[in-house]
Parts: sequence; structure tokens; C-alpha cells
Amino acid sequence: MHVPDPSRLAALASLLADPTRAGVCMALLDGRAWTAGELARHTGVGASTVSEHLTRLVEGGLLAQERQGRHRYVRLADEAVAHLVESLAAHVDPVPALAQRPRTLRTVHADRALARARTCYDHLAGRLGCAVTEAMTRRGLLTQDTGFALTEAGMAWFAEQGIPLARGGRRPLVRSCLDWTERLPHLAGTAGAALCRHALESGWCERVGSGRALRVTGSGQRVWRELLGVETEESG
Repeated sequence: MHVPDPSRLAALASLLADPTRAGVCMALLDGRAWTAGELARHTGVGASTVSEHLTRLVEGGLLAQERQGRHRYVRLADEAVAHLVESLAAHVDPVPALAQRPRTLRTVHADRALARARTCYDHLAGRLGCAVTEAMTRRGLLTQDTGFALTEAGMAWFAEQGIPLARGGRRPLVRSCLDWTERLPHLAGTAGAALCRHALESGWCERVGSGRALRVTGSGQRVWRELLGVETEESG
């Protein structure tokens, strides 16, 4: 058994041991590429400061970057990094942070929207993602006995919905991702990404603004109920 070098593990942990770098990684959980300027405004630090942090995150393997003209775009390196960040966030007690945060009506609505339904990198999260995962398990489409696995019925279900599942890549077909608001697992991996993409393309869900929050549409409420028996929440 290969034992990781403790110094390399400590170096990885140090990358997230800074509020600005942690905030950058949390923002990038929406799966999109952000510019350095956008991340500077999001984290509330100067452009030169955020640039230094981005360089460390790229060099540490947590972010990937590309340049287009004068703009520097960064995104999470891969799903494994998203899984790491989301799992760590799920172990953080939200109460102290919420107590310090100004509770305007806008932030209350934003927090509720994120908890109700959102994307985690490229798959469904929040109460919607956890409810879908629970329903798939209850109906025998997914097993959680020794890690996540799609059953034969689950593979057939994806085919029946016209949701193609790319196979043969390095990414696992399914994996468990610990939801940071629900503290329950939701479906990630190739199947989770395909389901989320299909839900957006089919109009079952739509993005709320430019962030991670999702809204279940009227037709989506009917579809989730008919397909999996999931009763979704009204936006408010």
C-alpha cells in the first residue's frame, strides 16, 4: 500500500487554509470558468492579491487556467477537486458563519435558494439532489451498500430517459458526494453530471441568476414527481 508523503498532504491542506483561497474554490463549485477580476470582486480582495492566490492554487493542482487575450480564466481542475471542497465544506459548522454574516433579505433568499437546489460542480445538489439520490436508491436504480453503484434497472432507467452515459474515461460512472447543506450524499460522477445536464436542457430546472442556485420549473415539478416520486419545493 502506497502511503502519501505527509509533507505533500500538509502542502495540499495549506492551499485551503486561507479564507480567500477557500472562497475562490467555493465559488468555482458552480463548474464554470471565472476571470481573476470576477473572483477578486467575489472575495472582496484586490486584483493583485487574488492573482497571487490563483497562482498558488494552479501550481498546487487545485485549479486549471487558460488565457484569452488579457483575461485569465480559472476553473476547478476536475471533479475530484470539487468533491474534496464540497466534502470539507460539509464538515464545517455553518452556525458561526451565519451568525457573523449580515442577514439581509437578499442573503436570506440566496441562502434558501442554494439549500433548496443548486449545482455542485456539474451535478445536482441541495435538497433536490439529495431527494433524487434517495428516490433512485429507494426504487432500486442506485445502491449505496458498498459505495455508489448503478443497478441494471438504473442503467435501463437512464437509457429510457434518453440520457447517454459516457463510459471508459477516468471519471467514475457514479460516486457519492457529501452535500454541505444537507449533510447527506448526493449523486456525482458521470451519471450525476449527465442527469443534471439533461434536467437543464429539458427545462426541468433552470439557473437562478449567474450563481449555483437552481429553480425547478412547473414542468420539472411534474416530471420529478412522475419519474421518481420526488416532490419538489416551490421557490420563494
